[in-house]
Amino acid sequence: MTRQLFATRRCFVQGLAAGAALGLAGSWPSRLLAGAGSGEPVELSGTDFNLEISEVPVNYTGRASIATAVNGQVPAPVLRMREGDTVTLRVTNKLHEPTAIHWHGLILPPEMDGVPGISFPGIAPGETFTYRFQLRQAGTYWYHAHTLHEQTGLYGAIVIEPRHSHGRATADRDYAVVLSDWTDEDPLQVYLNLKKLGSYYNYGLPTFSGLADDLSRLGMSRTLARRSMWNRSRMNPTDYSDVSAATYTYLMNGSAPAENWTAIARSGERVRLRFVGAGTATFFDVRIPGLKMTVVSTDGQEVEPVEVDEFRIGPGETYDVIVRMPDERAYTIFAQSMDRTGFARGTLAPNVGMQAEVPAPDSPVWLTETDMMGAMAGMTDMPGMDMGKPARHARTEYGPGVDMRVDYARTNLDDPGVNLRNNGRKVLTYADLRSVGDAHDRRAPEREIELHLTGNMERFEWSIDGLKLNDAKPIHFRQGERLRVILHNDTTMTHPMHLHGMWSDLEADARFQVRKHTISVQPAQRVAFAVTADAPGRWAFHCHLLYHMAAGMFREVVVA
Repeated sequence: MTRQLFATRRCFVQGLAAGAALGLAGSWPSRLLAGAGSGEPVELSGTDFNLEISEVPVNYTGRASIATAVNGQVPAPVLRMREGDTVTLRVTNKLHEPTAIHWHGLILPPEMDGVPGISFPGIAPGETFTYRFQLRQAGTYWYHAHTLHEQTGLYGAIVIEPRHSHGRATADRDYAVVLSDWTDEDPLQVYLNLKKLGSYYNYGLPTFSGLADDLSRLGMSRTLARRSMWNRSRMNPTDYSDVSAATYTYLMNGSAPAENWTAIARSGERVRLRFVGAGTATFFDVRIPGLKMTVVSTDGQEVEPVEVDEFRIGPGETYDVIVRMPDERAYTIFAQSMDRTGFARGTLAPNVGMQAEVPAPDSPVWLTETDMMGAMAGMTDMPGMDMGKPARHARTEYGPGVDMRVDYARTNLDDPGVNLRNNGRKVLTYADLRSVGDAHDRRAPEREIELHLTGNMERFEWSIDGLKLNDAKPIHFRQGERLRVILHNDTTMTHPMHLHGMWSDLEADARFQVRKHTISVQPAQRVAFAVTADAPGRWAFHCHLLYHMAAGMFREVVVA
């Protein structure tokens, strides 16, 4: 039965249940795999790559476990390439089950995209699959399994150098910083636990002692009003993440917080940090206390520089920042999980062994009315407000698989998100991001496709328009057309939505804002992006939270 959960006709994972039976022959410290302490993750460069996927023993938590590695490394080696080159990547599967590698954010032929059941059958045990494609872009990207092996370590950074340097955002040092989450549990068991109870790993649920604290802090009327809304809706006010530090250890370049991965930088140097959001179920909030960060790129695409104290990176996203070292001291690179249950941590310093104070995670706050009701939340404060027409919900949204529908979703892009609002720091928002130059395709969209992100949180059912992948027909784009995709989030969770094979031009008020390949849609929010359907073939479109994708928040897109 467990194998059937992930092996249906068009599902993206195939034959994964065997991983639960792996034996352990021993272990060595994870820092030996990740190169922690050196500041120099293993790198491969050129146009010809041989990558071997295999099992390796690791120990991140004091308990021996098995990871999925590339060339013996977790994370996988950083691949450095050059824009315009044609690259050949021979991937050999030494595992006991099928696997695959997806080149996240790269524009390439569909048969090279690496999604089992969509673009190719996957890589069988003992087989080698050769990926070959031309690099049509520059910037920071990444690669990862499109199976549950992503949770067990199969991910790594890609750096594509521009063919012609333009001198912008230059740096003296350059580091990839891969943020991820590790669990000693088998990923299939994590999924089954969530299916039993959506809040299985949420230890921050409202309690009686919390009620007493609220009464003393807020008073009787405000406390009862605050709790009654969530009780009536049968929703969870702390449902930020499906999986928490109850089982996760958060990693920076494969190093647990105590291992203190270190990037070397001297006083006066400019350092480029290429952050990769490789969390399977984790949004990270990143800051370097004592230093400003200048964001210069997102998802590999240059943006007008914006200086911030902190930014949120979702699974699938990448952000490049520039920092200037003011002195010879150490500075902590701090990446706390969105639910505030834990953090990844490293150090920026002149020498290995130096460290700075590590801040405690911020205190979490409850989701708000806005996170549940969207623009409707403001109606009680502003009677008579013109809310426009309510959303149109597909008939497929009405059923046991959908426990919430938002009629008046908010459209603002200037909200940093839950647990980042009003924290006293300058936090990046999508409204701050503006691509350098205009959209590559200036045509107005010819038509619109609206999709609702739906689910039943307690039953851990996730879908689009109330339909899971195997119950839904493909979405059709007409080859060559310019269209607008509207995403309407009917849930209280943030979903990082990733369209394969084509760019997503995020819009603000129907105008081009920033080019991305992964767009995080906040609770009760409605966002729009334009797409040029210039890539004929079959493509994946899905939430990049791994277990949401596994549960069905996934569509096939056909361009013809």
